[in-house]
Amino acid sequence: MLLFAQAGTDEKLPPDAITRLSDFYDESIKFVVEQGPYWITNVVAAIVVLLLGWVAARVFRSLFNRALTRSRIDDTLSGFLSNIAYALVIVLVVIAALNQLGVNTTSLAAVVGAAGLAIGLALQSSLSNFASGIMLIMFRPFGVGDFVEVGGATGIVQEVHVFHTVMRTVDNKRVVIPNGEITKDIITNFTGHATRMVDLEIGCGYNDDIRAVKQLFIEILEADERILKDPAIEVRVFELGDSAIIFKVRGWVQTPDWWATRCDLMETIKLGMDQRGFHIPFPQRDVHLYQETQQSA
Repeated sequence: MLLFAQAGTDEKLPPDAITRLSDFYDESIKFVVEQGPYWITNVVAAIVVLLLGWVAARVFRSLFNRALTRSRIDDTLSGFLSNIAYALVIVLVVIAALNQLGVNTTSLAAVVGAAGLAIGLALQSSLSNFASGIMLIMFRPFGVGDFVEVGGATGIVQEVHVFHTVMRTVDNKRVVIPNGEITKDIITNFTGHATRMVDLEIGCGYNDDIRAVKQLFIEILEADERILKDPAIEVRVFELGDSAIIFKVRGWVQTPDWWATRCDLMETIKLGMDQRGFHIPFPQRDVHLYQETQQSA
């Protein structure tokens, strides 16, 4: 039997306290002797499962990332999917380790599922942006460096992320657009093709010689080296308007040259029409006045 005494005194503990402590000690020794090997084995097995699972998850992530890269999946998407796969494997490894320790993983899985459902409902808009980001990265309606009009903004795409897209406007503003706003609207990619058409509508007066005006437009287009020979230029009378004869003036250029070429053509056409005496009429209206004579009753 063990004797317990208070520190610094010669007084002994009450008999019932000594009995309880003695019983606790005996039960502890019995538990260690009977259950010790079982728990030690399970703890060691759980640690081994965690270590091997962690190594397997890293190897799986690397192989999965290589497979996505070989499939020419975007780097952003492949990295994100690889991390998701890694997280799923780690979750399975943790569940296996807990199961090795005797934890009821069925109820744990139910709790995790309920928590996931609650989080999904709370983050519904974020998940919508995530799904839209996956679509943008997979189908790639535009890429970094493209000049686009999306989500009510126009500018150059700088970054495409899973949840949002970053753009720079022509006046150097940084615009961050949720991907959900992009996919639910029309996407216009102005630099999606190598060439682009300069399409102008120019009016001349009804008293001007339309053949001479047409020849002037053709000469101006042919003189500009940025205008491509194929497809051919096109100058046609498009409309007989209320105040002017409207011409369609069309030529194809390399996409990076579109803006400068359009502005230069507008200036050159105006100067050429002034030099040759042609007019660009402004909207006007003829008013006819009729005077009624009073008749005596």
